[in-house]
Amino acid sequence: MSLYERVADLPLVVEESDRARNERDTSSGFLRKSTTITLTGEGAAGRGEDVTYDGEDHDALADVPAFVGEDGIVPGSYTFDEFSAAVDDLDLFPTKPPEREASPHYRRWAVESAGLDLALRQAGRSLGDVLGRTYDPVRFVVSTRLDGDAARLERLREHDPDAEFKLDPTEEWDDDLIAAVQTVGGVRVLDFKAFYEGTDVDSDPSPALYERLVAAFPDAVIEDAAVDDGSRAVLESVVDRLAWDYPITGVESVEALPFEPRWLNVKPSRFGTVEALFDTVDWAIERDVSLYGGGQFELDVGRPQIQSLAGLLYPEGPNDVAPGGYNLPEPPADLPTSPLAAPDEPVGFGYATDR
Repeated sequence: MSLYERVADLPLVVEESDRARNERDTSSGFLRKSTTITLTGEGAAGRGEDVTYDGEDHDALADVPAFVGEDGIVPGSYTFDEFSAAVDDLDLFPTKPPEREASPHYRRWAVESAGLDLALRQAGRSLGDVLGRTYDPVRFVVSTRLDGDAARLERLREHDPDAEFKLDPTEEWDDDLIAAVQTVGGVRVLDFKAFYEGTDVDSDPSPALYERLVAAFPDAVIEDAAVDDGSRAVLESVVDRLAWDYPITGVESVEALPFEPRWLNVKPSRFGTVEALFDTVDWAIERDVSLYGGGQFELDVGRPQIQSLAGLLYPEGPNDVAPGGYNLPEPPADLPTSPLAAPDEPVGFGYATDR
């Protein structure tokens, strides 16, 4: 039985919906905004998080009718698969077009994950119970950008001497910085972010930088590198280390990659639907493709939900699902260290109550 088939027939009753705004400064120098979507029914509440990046899209939600009720999802009883089909007909951006092409997927995921959480809570079950999988401790990396030196990595290693990192190299990474990062150690993933456009993290590393970093960090996974005439030779030499993130929205997108993947970064919100996410995970498991979880600077329930998926499906990967406090400009001293302990008595979608 596929992963999606295990959740498709879950019953749920949807009566009302609500929304709440979240905001927080981040270590990447921008004010993160998100919206928590809540669905209620039969005394239970299910939640999901809209991680759309543009504040204008969150502001516009103030003028959007409730997602459940007149002009939205009809209140009533559904299976989860029927609920997902009802979301097909829901206008998620009725007052303005989204700022980015990916944003409808992010908002769709918020509604679907709230529906899945509601179904599980109404049944008094956990996602692991329904999938027939156990929650394992989640190994996580700390994702960060460097401000010209390795000082942030050094501070994180003081908090946790075994901390591991997912880093975003740029053309400013000279030989001195590379040597400093090597000295700190713990680099699991180098994210070249070659597919972003119009964002604060756009990057266009040169083939020469690829060659230097591939050699400097021989054990690191290489994520989202640009494949072109200049870089193809060096990337072909490390094809078993190549990973893909930004282009991945479902099985079709994986099959369209320039190299057969050995690694995939699974960011649930990129997929939009639970079915697309689970179908892609099934595809990867059948082909022995290594998976690891990815985050989108979630501020609320989205974080424990991606931790839940990591704990059930790819707990040993270099999961970019660290507790949200690691994304603060100055992480507090009492943050949990890797791995995150598995939950004792989980109910619903989330991995833990306060991550």
